[in-house]
Amino acid sequence: MTARILVVDDIRTNIKVLEAKLTSEYYEVITAANGPEALDSAVHGNPDLILLDVMMPGMDGFEVCRRLKADPATAHIPVIMVTALGDPEDRVQGLSAGADDFLTKPVDDVAMFARVRSLLRVKLMLDELRMRERTSASLGVLSPPVPSLDEDYANARLLLVEDNPRDQVRLQRMIEGQFKLDMQSDGAGAVAEARRQEYDSIVVSLSLKNPDGLRLCSQLRTTEETRNVPILLLVGPDDQRALVKGLEIGVTDYVVRPIDRNEFIARLRAQVRRKRYQERLRQHYQQSIEMAVTDPLTGLYNRRYMASHLGTLLSQSASQHGTAALILDLDHFKLVNDTYGHGVGDDVLREIGARIVRNIRGMDMACRFGGEEFVVLMPDTALESAQVVSSRLHRAISEVPIKVNAPVGQLIVTCSIGLGSSRPGEPADTLLKRIDDALYKAKTAGRNQVLIATE
Repeated sequence: MTARILVVDDIRTNIKVLEAKLTSEYYEVITAANGPEALDSAVHGNPDLILLDVMMPGMDGFEVCRRLKADPATAHIPVIMVTALGDPEDRVQGLSAGADDFLTKPVDDVAMFARVRSLLRVKLMLDELRMRERTSASLGVLSPPVPSLDEDYANARLLLVEDNPRDQVRLQRMIEGQFKLDMQSDGAGAVAEARRQEYDSIVVSLSLKNPDGLRLCSQLRTTEETRNVPILLLVGPDDQRALVKGLEIGVTDYVVRPIDRNEFIARLRAQVRRKRYQERLRQHYQQSIEMAVTDPLTGLYNRRYMASHLGTLLSQSASQHGTAALILDLDHFKLVNDTYGHGVGDDVLREIGARIVRNIRGMDMACRFGGEEFVVLMPDTALESAQVVSSRLHRAISEVPIKVNAPVGQLIVTCSIGLGSSRPGEPADTLLKRIDDALYKAKTAGRNQVLIATE
């Protein structure tokens, strides 16, 4: 995953060292030497992440971070503060200012890149939601919400997963009065509870035995109900390798034992803010779309919105993979309407829409293109990955009977799919025409198959 990173430091040597390390990992780097330059670059340089030095003359890193998070144009950008200060009070001050993480000088490369990749994954998902919000605004619906440092934390619900009774008591005392707290001592119980109850954050002990802490984090990330819930990992001072692995599999933050209560609470509050901002984006987006741009039969986005969103994706994409897209058409669907009536046909279309949603990724977008045709957009996706999604969709539709309210009881409905990937500078209609041509070839070649658009 490539990204543009803003490095802010008043010492030129420090900038050069970080710039060299990041460039070697194929990140694009922009720099600033002081607070005012950093604020200007954050607005006009469009960074995906900011590495911000704390100790700078004039405007220090804490003040820069507060101003970034107070500006709706930059509040969504993850900030990692880089500091020689090791006191918990300094980390608490930074977290309270809105920082997403800390690195202590001298910076460990493995830890830095693990944190960078973790925050960029979260930002990619939020950027997709924000981009959809901008598309909605262009169609005349409500303006999107912005992140806020003010939340009702006492109403936030946390799940603590810890099997050490003493640590359970100690952590409960830290959290009491700050959040609503539920506790579990094993992984199976934690997953079941997290599927039943919506949480603002889940705190997992790395030393958990049944299963181990990282295995539980992996299960939470692959469970639909908990996929987007922030996970805070409790680690020991010698657990660096396990921590890096945790960040790779989707842990969003961590606290090192022995735990400082103020830092623990500050990090939990940061998780709650991120989760609630994400939820506000999703809810507001859904509400906006329902007003103007959904297909009333399937609940998917309609063609008008898809065309506008695809144009936005193609014009703003800086990804090396570009945007992949597929068009799916139900084979011989007219026979369904002619034989069983339009009521059964509508039931089939609704079920097809539901299957598409279940079998695409969270960042993908599905729409009803018209009649029995559907389109799926896959941002920042290589063609090979898009083929996996297309094949999964094809199997889910063509190999599983659909229950219908007709004497026959169920129907097998197959589909043909045309798939393609965007080229640099390509307009939306050209990409749509290429995948439509691939669909036509799939249908003339016998239907019930996936074909990739040729050059």
